[in-house]
Amino acid sequence: MNAKESGRRKFLKGGVALAGLAVGGLRVASGQSSGAEAAASPHKDSRTYGERSRFDTAERQPTGAAPYGDTALVTPIQALTGIITPAGLHFVMDHLAGVPDIDPQQHRLMIHGMVDRPLIFTVEELKRLPSVSRIHFLECNANSRPLQGPKAESVQQVHGKTSCSEWTGVLLSLLLQEASVQAGASWLVSEGAEGNKYTKSLPLAKAMEDVLVAYGQNGEPVRPEQGFPLRLLVPGWEANYSTKWLRRIKIVDQPYMTQHESTHNANLHPDGKAHWFRFEMGVKSVITRPCGGQKLPSPGFYEITGLAWSGGGTVRKVEVSTDGGRTWKNAELQQPVHRKAHTRFRLPWTWDGNETILQSRCTDDQGEMQPTIAELAKIWEVSTDYFLGSGVDHFNAIQPWKVNRDGSVHNALFS
Repeated sequence: MNAKESGRRKFLKGGVALAGLAVGGLRVASGQSSGAEAAASPHKDSRTYGERSRFDTAERQPTGAAPYGDTALVTPIQALTGIITPAGLHFVMDHLAGVPDIDPQQHRLMIHGMVDRPLIFTVEELKRLPSVSRIHFLECNANSRPLQGPKAESVQQVHGKTSCSEWTGVLLSLLLQEASVQAGASWLVSEGAEGNKYTKSLPLAKAMEDVLVAYGQNGEPVRPEQGFPLRLLVPGWEANYSTKWLRRIKIVDQPYMTQHESTHNANLHPDGKAHWFRFEMGVKSVITRPCGGQKLPSPGFYEITGLAWSGGGTVRKVEVSTDGGRTWKNAELQQPVHRKAHTRFRLPWTWDGNETILQSRCTDDQGEMQPTIAELAKIWEVSTDYFLGSGVDHFNAIQPWKVNRDGSVHNALFS
């Protein structure tokens, strides 16, 4: 054991009494209560917990592409400024009906399986450990899915299954080091405390890299629909790996092929084969103003703005075309640019009143450039018609918006 490892163990044992959390003295890993037992909101006065102006009407919207009875609410990214998504507008994709009401004082996180020291933590014990705060996006693997249709105009409906927050919590690697992962372990299975006990397999290498057990979001506790009191945060990967209402982590030697990774999130290709375990979200950008469903009141000056992100690293460049891709200009990136986070880009533009196509493309620090739909079809070895089929995930093609002479803006992806 090296000095750094020894010091960490000394701190944890002295500050949180981890020895008392060993499985020999297991406490019940529970904490879910029914909606009928839920207490009324303590906030009676808007002065004690502020409310936004009644003139601010941006809100999440349901999407018609929520399979299996899931709850699906999409973020109004066209109404946002900067890169942080307000917690109340963060997109919601739940594999259940309703949100569990969990008492944080009763909730427990258990780490067991292929470890030498199985552990159980209370929420307060986790909060006493060294914490980190990091800005990361979450994106549903079905975001931007063309199944929304070439007739879908709103950027919210097409691209609203992504949000970006400052997340605060404990690095999962720290907890796993304390549990002492055994040789031969290569995966973990995380489980939520909701009614159907959502489970997901995650490679151990990723867990040791940058995964958080998060209890904070944008300076306050994680919201109930985002996993209160604890959730995983797996930066850059499909959001469905970031298990909400986290109650259990089992260290194993292979993926468990749970329902949500062997059926619901498998990509079926024309050859009949399904792709499992597609982890990292691709390099991507979208113009959010002007965008589909909006209307320019008259010719003149406008600031084109939007969001760019990459699951593989940091946005290095965003280019914008105002003439259908014939020419491109570098947009200004809002600083600082965070790794695996939304990046705001801006470009001044004077509209002359003629019909045109607006689009953006992103390049990250790995050299990956956002493709056109034709280029993406070539990479996947499919026709562009394939993207209109159901179940297409990880779609990151350039999004074109057509500006008509009357100022109306429409989705031109399949034009």
